[in-house]
Amino acid sequence: MTRTHTTPAAPASTSAPASTSTDQTVVRRPKPRWLLGLGPLVLIAVLLGLFSLLNGPGLSRLGQGVPPKEEVAVEDVRLTPGQIIITVRNEGPDPVAIAQVNVSDYYAAFTQTTETMAPLQTSTITVSYHWVDGDPYEIALVTSIGGKIPAAIDAAALSPERDGSFFGLMALLGVYVGVIPVALGMLWMPFVRRSSAAWVRGLLGVTVGLLAFLTFDATLEAFDLVAGTSAFGGPLVVILGALLSYLVLEATDAWMRRHQDLHTTGEPAALSPRRLALLIAVGIGLHNLGEGLAIGSAYAVGSLALGASLIIGFAIHNTTEGLAIVTPMARTRPSLARLAVLGLIAGAPAVLGALIGSTVYQPTLGAFLLGLGAGAVGQVAVKLLPMLKDPEGKTFTPLTAGGIVAGLAVMFGTGLLVVA
Repeated sequence: MTRTHTTPAAPASTSAPASTSTDQTVVRRPKPRWLLGLGPLVLIAVLLGLFSLLNGPGLSRLGQGVPPKEEVAVEDVRLTPGQIIITVRNEGPDPVAIAQVNVSDYYAAFTQTTETMAPLQTSTITVSYHWVDGDPYEIALVTSIGGKIPAAIDAAALSPERDGSFFGLMALLGVYVGVIPVALGMLWMPFVRRSSAAWVRGLLGVTVGLLAFLTFDATLEAFDLVAGTSAFGGPLVVILGALLSYLVLEATDAWMRRHQDLHTTGEPAALSPRRLALLIAVGIGLHNLGEGLAIGSAYAVGSLALGASLIIGFAIHNTTEGLAIVTPMARTRPSLARLAVLGLIAGAPAVLGALIGSTVYQPTLGAFLLGLGAGAVGQVAVKLLPMLKDPEGKTFTPLTAGGIVAGLAVMFGTGLLVVA
């Protein structure tokens, strides 16, 4: 008989835990970057809103005894039979109310679209006054606290009606001073193509001089438009416009070179003559936009007489812009279609500027557009400088320096013909 021995099971160890737990690591997703940037903006907006709703806690006595600051600019003066229509803008931090209108020591009856102008708000004041054609008038708008806002009419004349014939005249004016002169200047293309390399560098120097003059001229004119005003930043809008156009053209040029030439050469290519001509046309076009704006607004308020001599002066002054466009393409054969497009890019904005200036002109807008033109033309002038180098690598030689001086002199001399 066989006995089977079984080994008794070992007792469970008392040191082993009754149950086991698995460590779980919770992975937190990082917050989106845009949310981190938006958070402070929302907090700032909430705090500013509360500050405004509570009317500046603790600061209620800060402005006691301080008279309100009144800064009002006269933007437009129009004359209709028996009426003087004045558009004004409150450029100060406090509300302004016009209480009286004095026309050459006579207090005239008037109506206004806004009784009290909030900061940056406009009001159109219609004064009942039988003015005499050709007579000068001194106007003073008296505010509710006794301040006076002056305006002057050198020689009274009926303001043109803004109908179809008026807009047609403005478009024709833009063609005369913008499109046609630029097209005539581009007729120098055969002469430029037959010039030697040295003479081409001299003509490029002339182009640099032309563009440099346009840069300074547009900047000074823009500063003059906003002199003595702080609305919308005052003179800062000129600097903003110039920097904006300069940086946009630089970025556009870099993007075009990187995406159009990188796949063939492995690195961004140099600025081609055709692309440089396009940049020049764009810069001149922005300048002519501001110039057309000034011309249209001056005619709309009766301060510009459209005589044949003045049109001829503008044409001569702007003809040199066509030369600036075709000179970089001296060693290429552009098609007539390309030349026509470049001419329209440079000259046609004068038509648009004249139409805008004669209808919705505002000095700050004009200054901003002139600043855009100044920055664009200046950027192109900088791009032209490397093309002035001779075989020895010198940029400023007697020929190129003489060309720059000649360009400045030509623009200054022809500019004397268009002083309105």
